[in-house]
Amino acid sequence: MPVPWFLLSLALGPSPMVLSLERLMGPQDAANCSLGLSCHLWDGDVLCLPGNIEPAPGPVLVPTRLQTKLVLRCHQETDCNLCVRVAVDLAVRGHWEEPEDEEQFGRAADPELEEPKNASLQAQVVLSFQAYPTARCVRLEVQVPAALVQPGQSVGSVTFDCFEAALGAEVQIWSYTQPRYQKELNFIQQLPDCRGLEVQDGIQSCWALPWLNVSADGEDVQLVLDVSEEQHFGLSLYWNQVQGPSKPWWHRNLTGPQTITLNHTDLVPCLCIQVWPLEPDSVRTSICPFKNDTRAHRNLWRAARLQLLPPRGWRLVAPCSLPAEATLCWQAPGRGSCQPLVPPLPRENVTVNEALEFPLLKGHPNLCVQVSSGEKLQLQECLWSDSLGPLKDDMLLVETRGPQDNRSICALEPSGCTPLLSRASTRAARLGEQLLQDLQSGQCLQLWDDDLGALWACPMDKYIHQRWALVWLACLLFAAVLFLLLLLKKDHVKGWLRLLKEDVYSGAAARGRAALLLYSADDAGFERLVGTLASALCQLPLRVAVDLWSRRELSAQGSLAWFHAQRLQILQEGGVVILLFSPGAVALCQEWLQDGTSSTPGAHRPHDAFAASLSCVLPDFLQGRAPGRYIGAYFEGLLHPDAVPALFRAVPVLALPSQLPDFLRTLQGPGAARPGWLSNRAERVSRALQPALDSCLLPPGTQETGLEMAPEAGDRT
Repeated sequence: MPVPWFLLSLALGPSPMVLSLERLMGPQDAANCSLGLSCHLWDGDVLCLPGNIEPAPGPVLVPTRLQTKLVLRCHQETDCNLCVRVAVDLAVRGHWEEPEDEEQFGRAADPELEEPKNASLQAQVVLSFQAYPTARCVRLEVQVPAALVQPGQSVGSVTFDCFEAALGAEVQIWSYTQPRYQKELNFIQQLPDCRGLEVQDGIQSCWALPWLNVSADGEDVQLVLDVSEEQHFGLSLYWNQVQGPSKPWWHRNLTGPQTITLNHTDLVPCLCIQVWPLEPDSVRTSICPFKNDTRAHRNLWRAARLQLLPPRGWRLVAPCSLPAEATLCWQAPGRGSCQPLVPPLPRENVTVNEALEFPLLKGHPNLCVQVSSGEKLQLQECLWSDSLGPLKDDMLLVETRGPQDNRSICALEPSGCTPLLSRASTRAARLGEQLLQDLQSGQCLQLWDDDLGALWACPMDKYIHQRWALVWLACLLFAAVLFLLLLLKKDHVKGWLRLLKEDVYSGAAARGRAALLLYSADDAGFERLVGTLASALCQLPLRVAVDLWSRRELSAQGSLAWFHAQRLQILQEGGVVILLFSPGAVALCQEWLQDGTSSTPGAHRPHDAFAASLSCVLPDFLQGRAPGRYIGAYFEGLLHPDAVPALFRAVPVLALPSQLPDFLRTLQGPGAARPGWLSNRAERVSRALQPALDSCLLPPGTQETGLEMAPEAGDRT
């Protein structure tokens, strides 16, 4: 039995006080002004285009305050809708500036400037209204007589009747003038539901509104709709975006009663629920119940990711808005945490899904982005690691410029920024003079430059080689002596050398290679076949990552975050991603290619890393980055070779088990073992795969072809 979490009607918040509302008869919009003003409402809606802020040419009217009041717009006594009345206070801003000498300007003074005290003012006031799923903009023309024009003084207000909205909806209202002389006013209001109104009998949608019980069932959340069996209604889950339109996530037309189960990993603060009776002109009622849920906020950060927009752009991608700040940092290989570059680089506020520009001249694999919320680091990613390769052992020099061309240069190290010409016992201090010579001779790459300073990345490879030259010489000498000793007793060690050689062939090439295995979980039999393949590859040995063995990490991080972390690590280590094609995988790829966008991760099983990975895998193929990083495979008898989409044939696509030797040779990469070893290992893998493959080739019984969720199981597509 689910434990009640919180009960609500679908537009709930805390139950507000009961409101008695004024009624407006008729469908027409109207505008009214305070005493002394004249106003006119333009016919029809207008485009919502605020435009840029312009300097005021003289006294102008600007909105100073927004106020709202709820009313009812009624077509008949029992046919009313909730409506928002908006009142805008106006004031005069600016003043006339009379030229001191008309001849100085080479023309006569503007006639409107000759008698400023006798001039009236006119303004075009725009009201913008947004409440999912509707948006409107209206224009009000306001005239202020000259007697009321006093700079800095309020002149009155204009009232608009009215914007219709759904019960329980969150509405946003903006007000500005055209042209715009200041930042627009913004007002957000949560409307009441049927229980907060005294006029339920006048709003037909309140007569048979579905009631919703949201409860916790272990880690999951259940939406229980308590309605009669005959009642038909629509239910929609969507992400309420602060900027831009809301993004639909799940929609169904249902017949009550129903129970919908949501995975706790799908909860985010902006996830909202909307319900409405399936009747003509029914009012839609919405609520966002997870705004303050701690799990939802954790999930939001887990779903967030950073995206590089060449050449120097980037953005934070997340389903909801986030209060975040971003900084650049320098990640040295194997030397602890990433060191923030603030100062000299600035800290920037981040807007979700909005493109931002790096203040850089060039990218570098060691440059990473840190995103923080408050004092907590939430996200870090080295965006150039894919395109520019793994981290480099470069030294970052920070140049600081002061007045009178004074400048100082220090090297960023884990202990801080070390001046190059110092007596500190650090690597940068010991190589200070050489680093300065490299900087002056142009061997360092300039990453950033402005009036305050510059950043330079200087290669350290040659100094590492010089330092270890004597050590390598000693090692070579020791190896030569050891080799001579072995030659003297070659009969005794000949067998041992043969075994050592075989061991080098059998494991040395493959041991250092990592592989990420991606597949679509078509059914339980296919998952067993994938598990058998992964286990066989581990015996070669290869280091194989597959979601079957990482269920706990998938539940904690989410499919997309888990895949992104595994892919980044394996590619940085020089590994390979295996795309295992099946009928389900081909269908997902075709769906993505036809629609131009990947399926929503929440629409598939929670542990389906293949579906979550398409948004990252397919761009690599479309942009030509796949060769050398990916390899394709399919099982003979389960998929026809021509079924693999042509896009993926940019990399080898091999049939298993007949092409196992080529498959293993490609997995090993450069320096593959001899053919005899490959044939031996291929036979082992083939013997391990055959029973599981034969089981999959049996006549289909109850194989799943998709994830169609029953209503009581939580249908999310």
